[in-house]
Amino acid sequence: MPHATQHADVVTAELDSALRGGPFHVALRAAIAARGLPLQRVQHHLSRHGVRVGVTSLSYWQQGARRPQRPESLRAVRALEEILQLPEESLIRLLAETDDRSGDRSSAGRTYRSLVEASGVLEKLLAEFGTPRDGGLHTLGHHERVRIGTRRELAERESHHIVRAHRDGVDRYIAVHHGDPGADPERMHVRALENCRIGRIRRHHDTGVLAAELLFDIRLRAGDTFLFRYTVEDGTADVCREYVRGADSPGGQYALQVCFDSSALPVRCHRFTQHSAAAPRGGRQELPLSARHRSVHLVEPRLRAGYVGITWDWG
Repeated sequence: MPHATQHADVVTAELDSALRGGPFHVALRAAIAARGLPLQRVQHHLSRHGVRVGVTSLSYWQQGARRPQRPESLRAVRALEEILQLPEESLIRLLAETDDRSGDRSSAGRTYRSLVEASGVLEKLLAEFGTPRDGGLHTLGHHERVRIGTRRELAERESHHIVRAHRDGVDRYIAVHHGDPGADPERMHVRALENCRIGRIRRHHDTGVLAAELLFDIRLRAGDTFLFRYTVEDGTADVCREYVRGADSPGGQYALQVCFDSSALPVRCHRFTQHSAAAPRGGRQELPLSARHRSVHLVEPRLRAGYVGITWDWG
């Protein structure tokens, strides 16, 4: 019995270490070993969660030969966290962190934000407000200003929206903020700046996601336009290396400006686009950093479904 107890202690220690430092495939392999489940049983448990993944794929994932990429695969990772009794988002987080360390973002093509969205967290959070995903609004224009602080963190994000109602009675908008890995939504603060006020707020601690209800003072009729502005004060995560905007459907003009503190300037910046969470990045283009204003920007005359963003290297 002492030998069995010692072996169990070693397995548990290996799992704890892998969950803290990764990489993903090592943590997955350690978790499966700690629960003593053959891959056929893991597959069976996944099917009971409504997710279909082959034993071969599971084997490749724990060997590091392949990585989950498709939305169905990412839902499987989320189910695995429950099946293997792991902390929520622990494996999803490692997927994003491994991409960061690999340095090959163009081929990996995933962000923590896109992984969270694909895993279903955002959908569940929005459902708590009881409103449709688009809230009855089409975006005509969206301008974002992101401020990076002295610790190289995402300190603040300001958004200016121009929208048009496509049904009668619309009187609110659900704003979503995705913190970087390690962000604490409990310490974030949302401020209404123009033509709106703060309503209900929902937070998902493990993923650093905050959703806030912005209430209008009027009810829009179909065809009415509206402008509003708000900001999210963050500054709760570690080093930020990119900002990404995702869209479910085509929209109007989108502009993103990233501003850096004079004491923390990147060595180079690039814009990129991405069709989906699983797709490789494309449209890569270097952006010149304004010496006087310490900022870079991009403008999309018409936002497409998928992702667009700016990434930067700290050197």
